[in-house]
Amino acid sequence: MTQHVVSTKTLVKSTIFATIIAAVVFVCFILPAEYNIDPTHIGHRLGLTALAHHDDESSGTGSSFVADEQGQKVIEVTVPAGKGIEYKFKMLQHHKMTYEWLTDGEPLYFDLHGEPENDATGYFESYAIATLSEMKGSFTAPFTGSHGWYWKNKTDKPVAIQMIVKGQFTVIGLK
Repeated sequence: MTQHVVSTKTLVKSTIFATIIAAVVFVCFILPAEYNIDPTHIGHRLGLTALAHHDDESSGTGSSFVADEQGQKVIEVTVPAGKGIEYKFKMLQHHKMTYEWLTDGEPLYFDLHGEPENDATGYFESYAIATLSEMKGSFTAPFTGSHGWYWKNKTDKPVAIQMIVKGQFTVIGLK
């Protein structure tokens, strides 16, 4: 009986090939179907994003999000060319949120800020202002009120944003 010995070189090549295939499957099929994250737009073309997509009925905004098994919400919004949008959450004082958002490539000007509940003066407090294509962090509300992002698209094309949030909040949605 003969034994077939696989060389280390063959094993390394096979491992690299399998890793590449797994990454392609994850990005092209699993992310769109499970989390509505579709950087290649293949999932949309194949109808996979519909599996993870539903409207936010509680906010009445029509923006979309899906909650995963960890209680995270994956939210997708589009900032029209040359315009700005605001997406907000209602949070009680000292409640926490973790977040991550990214665009489909273009950096956007943004202002992460909050407005106290029942304040008629127009006061708001900015927590971060920059121009980025992605941001990740956590946030603790310094006061009860609405907290969220204003994004401004200075390009001549719409820019899609995917946001993943988890924490103690109620979605207000687009304002």
